[in-house]
Amino acid sequence: MTTPKIGSKIKDFSLPSSGGGTWSSKDAASRKLVIYFYPKDMTSGCTRESQDFRDLYSAFRKAGVDIVGVSRDSVKSHDKFTEKEKLPFPLLSDEDERLCNLFDVIHEKSLYGRKYLGIERSTFLLDGTGILRREWRKVKVPGHAEEVLEAAKSL
Repeated sequence: MTTPKIGSKIKDFSLPSSGGGTWSSKDAASRKLVIYFYPKDMTSGCTRESQDFRDLYSAFRKAGVDIVGVSRDSVKSHDKFTEKEKLPFPLLSDEDERLCNLFDVIHEKSLYGRKYLGIERSTFLLDGTGILRREWRKVKVPGHAEEVLEAAKSL
């Protein structure tokens, strides 16, 4: 599988979603789309990132942008996280890592000297035709959602 490049069309995808059912990229047809990949529900950095996107959600919607968060956590975990943080957008469960692999966000990480494979915090911005326009890798959370919003407004 080839990692998408800026200017390339992203293949349609669908994944199990918080709130039940399945979310498909076709659900965002003709709208801009932010896909943010994060390591784990209920952890400090991931909570802060999700809260930042939540707090700017109305500005994203006004700019014609949909948001989805993606991690390898289960739908049940996503439902708890969504409820606790009052997230107005879906969280997608990529337990088999298909979408994570498509976007090449699984990388070796280290925690207390232990190496493991995990999601590298990354965000992708697609235009209304499904073309990848921007990507952010190795994201630092503070100010990130604001930067993504400004990029989305400029499309």
